[in-house]
Amino acid sequence: MTAKLTTVRAGALTTVQDAGRPGHAHLGVPRSGALDAPATRLANRLLGNDPGAAVLETTVTGCALRPDRAVTVVVGGAPCPVTVAGRPAAWGAPVRVPAGAVLDVGAVTAGVRSYVAVAGGVAVEPVLGSRATDLLSGLGPAPLRDGDVVPVGTPAPPAPAPAAAPWPAPPTELVLPVRPGPRADWFTPAALRAFTSAVYRVSPHSNRIGLRTEGPALEWASTHELPSEGMVLGAVQVPPDGHPVVFLHDHPTTGGYPVIAVAPEPALAAAAQAAPGTPVRFVLG
Repeated sequence: MTAKLTTVRAGALTTVQDAGRPGHAHLGVPRSGALDAPATRLANRLLGNDPGAAVLETTVTGCALRPDRAVTVVVGGAPCPVTVAGRPAAWGAPVRVPAGAVLDVGAVTAGVRSYVAVAGGVAVEPVLGSRATDLLSGLGPAPLRDGDVVPVGTPAPPAPAPAAAPWPAPPTELVLPVRPGPRADWFTPAALRAFTSAVYRVSPHSNRIGLRTEGPALEWASTHELPSEGMVLGAVQVPPDGHPVVFLHDHPTTGGYPVIAVAPEPALAAAAQAAPGTPVRFVLG
């Protein structure tokens, strides 16, 4: 039999995430998946899991879990204190958690999202080929609540661990490379200049759907209504308040506000770890 994890403390928002479910946008289904994909891949690698194995993504306050059988876990992503049965344990490296002991993943000391990977992966039932929780469409398992039980898959044979695990530090300044979007012509010349020269800040209203910003409002050049059109991961949409929103993994598949630019997917992992108040600069590249 494989292990099960009982949720002792669910935290602010803890969800199951993997590589997501790409290829269903034509059905109105977002990609979803872990916001910090490199962190999930590294955590899985340290355990000998498949790179796309499902993990738990925590938000700011962490979570606490109790396995009914001994398991090996890695807590990575945003730095945070880790304890097992009340004793300090390693962050960013494999840790053995005995049966019945509580693994406590504490509040982040920097960044936003920590990841809990377990040898064998989180084994909830997949939906459309993915175990990811999608907050926008409601697909996948619901966010964890206290008392929820999470099944674990069968661990693979232990693999040689890398000599050093290169965990990136959360950004103190988020610099997002962007390319002009399909609706850049909807903005005044002054707005286009401001977009790539002003310093914005991450809004506390950001979530898995989008990173919202605070700063100079960008003025539309057109007063016409824009018909809804397809949206992609990394699209920088500007709603009527003029503040850019960077679409993350749970973003809608269509939208009716102009997209001024698009950020490449590799740049979005840092966006996932940019805490509220972090300076944001958009750089054409």
